[in-house]
Amino acid sequence: MLSALSLSLQFGPIQYADRHRAALPRHKVTRWIRHALASDAEITVRIVDAEEGQALNHDYRQKDYATNVLTFDYTQEPLVTADLVLCAPVVAKEAKEQGKTLQEHYAHLIVHGTLHAQGWDHELDEDAQVMELRETDIMARLGFKNPY
Repeated sequence: MLSALSLSLQFGPIQYADRHRAALPRHKVTRWIRHALASDAEITVRIVDAEEGQALNHDYRQKDYATNVLTFDYTQEPLVTADLVLCAPVVAKEAKEQGKTLQEHYAHLIVHGTLHAQGWDHELDEDAQVMELRETDIMARLGFKNPY
């Protein structure tokens, strides 16, 4: 049974907004997150420009560049509460470099961020292997090929 989800889907002022909105229909974002959840959740997904992405990465991770996805996890029990922040220009650039559609890459990063929100990590090689296997399984169940 899929978990209950309260989703807020937000778009900051981004370039090529129509392209990103088209890749992220609410019903699909909801489906991707639900498939990665083990419990009920309240999640905000925010799509940002490079400036906002870089500022958040700098302020919270002390890394001075925009990254593809940042997960801000607040609680894991009894409810998963988190913000997933995806940087539109980074996601688009990576999708092109990896030969993926924009939607396919967004789906993977949202699954990845949702797992982080539940405590999954990839700092150690062993943890990375386990997390990548989980992501690959979820992506397959969603009809996507192996994201790695």
